[in-house]
Amino acid sequence: MFADTEIQNHYKRIRVILIWILVLNWAVALAKIFYGWLSRCASMTADGFHSLADGASNIIGLIGIHFAAQPTDKDHPYGHKKYETLFSLVIAALLFIVCFNLIKEGISHLKNPVSPRIDLNSFIVMLITLGINFWVMSYEYKKGKLLKSDLLVSDSLHTKADIFTSLSVIVGLAVMKSDRYFIIDPIVSIMISIFIAHSAFQIIKESSSVLCDTAVILDDKKITDIVLAIKGVKTCHKIRTRGRIDDIHIDLHVQVSPHMHMDEAHKISYGIEETLKKEIQGVTDVVVHMEPREGH
Repeated sequence: MFADTEIQNHYKRIRVILIWILVLNWAVALAKIFYGWLSRCASMTADGFHSLADGASNIIGLIGIHFAAQPTDKDHPYGHKKYETLFSLVIAALLFIVCFNLIKEGISHLKNPVSPRIDLNSFIVMLITLGINFWVMSYEYKKGKLLKSDLLVSDSLHTKADIFTSLSVIVGLAVMKSDRYFIIDPIVSIMISIFIAHSAFQIIKESSSVLCDTAVILDDKKITDIVLAIKGVKTCHKIRTRGRIDDIHIDLHVQVSPHMHMDEAHKISYGIEETLKKEIQGVTDVVVHMEPREGH
């Protein structure tokens, strides 16, 4: 019960952070989309839809966290944390849809160029929204590391991509303002869509690793050294790890003396579990298989 309450409090803090970021993302998005539409600037509008997708991903993240925060039950003895990972795939799908539409629009503007109206207000809108994005990225990344939330960390890296796309829009505006190369506008728009596609691919890559039970801890020696330091353990082998970085499950085999009493073996098993949870950040479950060591 204590563990479930702790999980609820953990996700409550993440939920509050996501709500604030959602408000900021959509404020930024609406500013870019509105002024981009007003000035007929495709790259600024595209960047606005990129920010709008960020806000939509925040909503999907909130839905995912609602399910992930549910306590363990008979049907989900390992908890619901993978829902956070599952819903990140929905975010990736949404980003691919946005990417497709932006490429389509960019190609259309390449065939039929539109002369955007670029003035001081264009740069002011982009610089203010750029500053907000930079603050959001730093804040979300810091909180993500503190709360060990891969959703917040991933979303902050997504916002980092927003910063680069916004910078590319500003450069594009400067070039068009000085040289009137209006073809730069749809080209920048297409480049932004490529950034979005890359972000979606990274999300799919990371999420599928969790859902397909890819090993979380690649260095078995780290686990072996910890386990062998416990009195009574002779050898440690068949180590397997899976899960998320904040919900690591470890499965391992250890050999002990065949003459050891069951009570003593149980103490060793409990000691291994507690020590691994203490020494390796993110470990939530340890299954220890006891084997008698032959010849002893």
